[in-house]
Amino acid sequence: MVPAASKDRFAPSRGDASEMAVALENGGIGVTPLLKLENITKIFGGVKALQAVKFDVMPGEVVCLAGENGCGKSTLIKVISGVYQPEAGAVMLMDGQSIGGLEPSKARDLGIQVIWQDLALFPEMTVAENIAFERNLGPRPRLVNYGQMKIAARRILERLGVAIDLGRSVRSLSIAQRQIVAIARALVADARLVFMDEPTASLSHAETKALLTIVRRLSSDGIAVVFVSHRLAEVLDVCTRVTVLRDGQYVGTFPTVGMTQTRLTELMTGRTFDYAVRTTDLSAAPVVLKVEGLSRRNEYDAVSFSVRKGEILGVTGRLGAGRTELALSLFGMTRPTAGAVSLDGTKLSLGSNRDAIRAGIAYVSEDRLQLGLVQQQSIGDNAVAAVLDDLLDATRLIAPRKRDALIRDWIRQLAVKIGKAEDAVSTLSGGNQQRIVLAKWLATNPKLLILDSPTVGVDVGARAGIFAIIHRLAAQGMAILLISDEIPEVYFNADRILHMRNGRMIAEYVPGATTIDQIERDVHA
Repeated sequence: MVPAASKDRFAPSRGDASEMAVALENGGIGVTPLLKLENITKIFGGVKALQAVKFDVMPGEVVCLAGENGCGKSTLIKVISGVYQPEAGAVMLMDGQSIGGLEPSKARDLGIQVIWQDLALFPEMTVAENIAFERNLGPRPRLVNYGQMKIAARRILERLGVAIDLGRSVRSLSIAQRQIVAIARALVADARLVFMDEPTASLSHAETKALLTIVRRLSSDGIAVVFVSHRLAEVLDVCTRVTVLRDGQYVGTFPTVGMTQTRLTELMTGRTFDYAVRTTDLSAAPVVLKVEGLSRRNEYDAVSFSVRKGEILGVTGRLGAGRTELALSLFGMTRPTAGAVSLDGTKLSLGSNRDAIRAGIAYVSEDRLQLGLVQQQSIGDNAVAAVLDDLLDATRLIAPRKRDALIRDWIRQLAVKIGKAEDAVSTLSGGNQQRIVLAKWLATNPKLLILDSPTVGVDVGARAGIFAIIHRLAAQGMAILLISDEIPEVYFNADRILHMRNGRMIAEYVPGATTIDQIERDVHA
């Protein structure tokens, strides 16, 4: 059950209903769908990735496509964008007209644009070049009119109500700015229907709020948006309806009015989840990590706290608070300019992450794709990457039996769903990739596990599984530092919560003794 103090947190906040929303709530009478799909089935090698799925979206509507990883969302989007052809019997209508036999170019001509999670931008090219890229495509080579390119890019950014230097390289932009560039590129291509795949997965609360404002602006301009996100509060905030898929099958389409995160989670997973705060008394447990007056110029200042054996200590705050910078110093990646860190009563002087690993500290980075895993390497190679020295035989070569046994053991312990250990780790879902990251660091047998935003890009069902693992590790005595800007994550999974702002720890909370709403008010004040 959700504690009484937190129930409101799981209800949608809904802005002013548009005329379209009103029409939809009255059964959509008199409204022709912009896109309507029925009986969409897609089979890969005998496996039904989609089975008799239906979906529709109205002009100017913001609708959510929801479901766990592997439920068929990406496959459906690829059918709609012409990448895949559905099986015989599918019905695909746009503005009431059949659009069977779609190809990507035809889908773009119809105004269908997809902004994938990786954004597919050109990092070395400028903002203007990325936004106006498609306008310079054609059957024949031609000279690029940079003046017209900048005019088109500037016009679109003004329409979105944002300002970005058109001459900057995309590589130099923040993730939030890159999202805006990707949206602007879709609008230059005369988009009528935009799919956004996990657009807020790597954004802060403030950046997410700004992006949702842009989504609403698109909607008011008559552009339909299909929002795919594991952050259910955002889904209920910005969307009119939500279509749920589970295991490739259509569960239903539901209005967001009256929907809660808890109910939506149950629809997506077919399971119920018990939201309850931790009530473990750890006041007598020995201190594992002690941080005293730790400072690093322009990053964090006079930070002091401790983590006890078996404790999960949450750290939350807005973007730029210094949480990740602090974690990097605790893992030996950067050096503090003042203060002290002790582990099991022994003061540490960490010159590198290798020193931290030897001392018994493990760090799961917030950037799983770039820093947590080597995407091209196998699942097995990633799982043992941090303990290669322990796998050497007498000839100083890796012992295959020892390596394979360790891989099998961690895959079993963490219930990772894989095909073969030799498959590239990139073939796994976000939740299973995160379990491999955990396996890599748990293999080092750490005393302290630092988790920096461990569920970014992970669906709600997989999140529950990851936190079940974290709770089990704590029960076994591991000290855990859980960093997240998603306050429900720390509220329902930490024993204590520290609020970090502008590089300082400014408050401490005990879940249950303080409401989740109070913490959210303090953090976002």
